[in-house]
Amino acid sequence: MGARKIRLGVNVDHVATLRNARGGGVPDPVRAATMAIGAGADGITAHLREDRRHIVDEDMRALRELPAPLNFEMAATEQMLDIALRIKPHACCLVPEKRTERTTEGGLDVIGGKKHLIPFVDELLREGVRVSLFVEPSIEALEASAEIRAPVVELHTGAWCHALALGEPDRAQAEFSRLRAAADACEKLGLECHAGHGLDFDSARTIAALPQIVELNIGHFLVGEAVFVGLEASVKQMVAAIAEGVRA
Repeated sequence: MGARKIRLGVNVDHVATLRNARGGGVPDPVRAATMAIGAGADGITAHLREDRRHIVDEDMRALRELPAPLNFEMAATEQMLDIALRIKPHACCLVPEKRTERTTEGGLDVIGGKKHLIPFVDELLREGVRVSLFVEPSIEALEASAEIRAPVVELHTGAWCHALALGEPDRAQAEFSRLRAAADACEKLGLECHAGHGLDFDSARTIAALPQIVELNIGHFLVGEAVFVGLEASVKQMVAAIAEGVRA
């Protein structure tokens, strides 16, 4: 049996953010996605927000045509469901969305929103789309995700990464312990375990050591790093960091 490999999904949202800051067509998130695939990314992630602040509908249609799986991040709304069913991406990740947030601030309310979410999950699964829920690393959220019948969850790593960035080792350790326990619970509940939000080379290397992790989705850091070293080099270094974590 070969060594375990964690898939890397590269999120191209913020290539579109830079494009939209000035208008026009550059930089092109589809070109960035193509480069990321060439550099070793296993898939592309993009979030089509209600306000279209970065990715727009045409981006999603073009990304769907690339030779790698597309993970369509979306709010659980009828408009987004209709678009997803037309595009038929490989996967949809249901995420919380607020107009005023700069970025996704936490996990989906899978406990309070269970009744609302079940029809979205069922419809996407019927159409052959893999469904994941972006959730907090709590046992209660994972149990609710299993009840919603989503086959995959993506653990929100933001609180852990934020503590690391602020140099708060005790809080970082506590948050990582939550992630470790959540990954273990995913295995027991039969949920495929992904993770993402705020990851950089070091944190991706660390979380890749958790044996239950199957996929990491990373975007903002890679696009920021690409300003200095180029996108190809940024993605290649991330692929190498994840592989180091798996071997650790």
